[in-house]
This record gives sequence, C-alpha cells and structure tokens, in this order.
Amino acid sequence: MMQPAISRWWIYQQERFPLLKHGPLIAVFSVSAVCYSLLLRERWADPILLKQAGSIWQMTGFSLLQTIGSALIAFIVTLLFFLQLRIADEFKDFEDDLRYRSYRPVPRGLISLKELGIVAIASAVVQLGLSVAVSPRLLLPLLLVWGYMVLMSQEFFLSGWLKARPLFYMLSHMVIMPLIALYATACDWLNVGWSAPPGVLWYLTVSFFGGLAIEIGRKIRAPKDEERGVVTYSALWGRQKAVRIWLGILWLTTLSAVLAAMYIQFAVQVILMLLLLLTASVLVAWQFTLRPVTAWAKRIELLSGIWTLLLYLSLGILPLALRHL
Repeated sequence: MMQPAISRWWIYQQERFPLLKHGPLIAVFSVSAVCYSLLLRERWADPILLKQAGSIWQMTGFSLLQTIGSALIAFIVTLLFFLQLRIADEFKDFEDDLRYRSYRPVPRGLISLKELGIVAIASAVVQLGLSVAVSPRLLLPLLLVWGYMVLMSQEFFLSGWLKARPLFYMLSHMVIMPLIALYATACDWLNVGWSAPPGVLWYLTVSFFGGLAIEIGRKIRAPKDEERGVVTYSALWGRQKAVRIWLGILWLTTLSAVLAAMYIQFAVQVILMLLLLLTASVLVAWQFTLRPVTAWAKRIELLSGIWTLLLYLSLGILPLALRHL
C-alpha cells in the first residue's frame, strides 16, 4: 500500500537530507556570509561619512531589519542549493544505488526521480523569485551556481577520467562551496549597490577548505562500516593517510580563517578558538588510528561539523553581535 505523500517525503528528508542536522549548519553558513560582508563594508567605508551616519546601516540607507531580511533570503536560497545538490546526486548515482545501495529511498521506490525533478524545479523558481526580490543583479551569482551544478551533474563531461582520480573528483565538486558563499555574501553587498569588498575572497577560501573538511570527515569510516560500492577516503587512502589529510585540511582552513578574520579585526579570537579545536581534532584523530572503531569515526564526522559551525559563527555572526547588538 502506497504511503501518504507527506509520510514519504518526511522519511526521505530524514534519510537523505535531514533538516535537523543540515539546517543549523547551513543557516550559520549563509547568515555568517551576510554578516561578514557587512563587517567588510563597515571597515572599508569612508570613515568620515561612517562617523557622521553613526552606523553602517544608516550610512547605506538600510535598516537592521533589511539586513535580517537579506540574511533570511540567503539562508533559504542556500538551503535549496544544497537540496538541489542532493537531488542531482540521486540522478547521477541512480544506477550505482540500484546495484549497491538498494536500501536508499529512490531505488527502493519510496520517492521517484520524477518527483525529485519537480522539487528541484520548484525550488529553482523560489530561488529566482527571492533573488530578484533582493536585487536583479543577484541573478548573476545565482546563474553561476546553477551553471556549475549542471556541469557537476554531468561530471564535467569527464566522468570516466574523474572517477579514476578521486582526488580531482572531490576538488572539482568542492568548487561549488565558494560559489554558494559568493551568492550568500552578495545578498548583502549587491543589495546596497557595492562591488565585492576586499576580504570576500578569503571567506570563499574558508568555505572551500571547510567543505573539504566536512567531506573528508564524513567519509572516514571504521573497517567494519565500509560498504562495497561506496567510495570512502579511509578505504581509498588508508585510515592513517585519510586522517592525516583531514588534519592537513583543518590547518589550511585555520590559516585561511585567520586571514579572513584579520579583515574584520577578529583574528585573535579566531586563533584562540581554532587552536582549541585543532587540539581536540589531533586527539580524536590519534584515538581513531589507535582504535579504528565506529565511535571514533563518528567523532571525526561530528568534530568536522562542530568545527565548521563555530568557524562561521566567529567569522560573521559573533563579531557583528559584539560590535553592534
């Protein structure tokens, strides 16, 4: 007997796009991007005009409420970007899922690819409407993200070459992260008629390395959890090498985050926080290499998420709140 539509979609999101897991991280990522852009505009604004106006909002003629509105739109559109990426994966991996992962919602018949296609198109319509509501110029970064998604879904027309080179596969797909970050920051600076302020590039760099940290962290598994047909970095590189690469990515994320924080005069706080997180990461990685069990592998994945969450909080939301609220 066919399950009710609401029940089917609820099960699908729990298994393939859990909102309670992804939602908070996406919210912090997108809202932080808007806050970071605002802090950059404040730093690079004419100091005399800024002093006369009293705040960056009064100087640009925008209110705090309008900034919150931009942040909300950035969150909704970004959430839909990640949903579209999940749906694109469902189409791209359908044959492999039928062969190796028949327990997933699509191959087992819970949700059809046609239904997912309709959801992807409907979400694109919402993104288009919200982007135009902020600024018609926001269509350019929106189209940039969409265009790269299309190339990703087609494996850049180099499917065989990329699948034979997992490192290049991962790096080419991770470029989508700075493109989404560019859209989110543009919800602020394009909204007030600015070009991208100096420092945005470092935020995009942070998003690239942060995305790599999560991607690698979630695909380091204990030996008994490895699945046939599922590519994990612990199986591809070996557990110890995968852990070392993960730690290396965290160091690169730290370096780019400190440089990004320097632009908003929040570097000391970011350094202290990331040093604590790096210490915890080294301890967890060490324990996993000594005892490669499920519990320690899950802690690597969890720590990757906590790391990213705190990082974005400290690059936008927290410094803005301490400075203005």
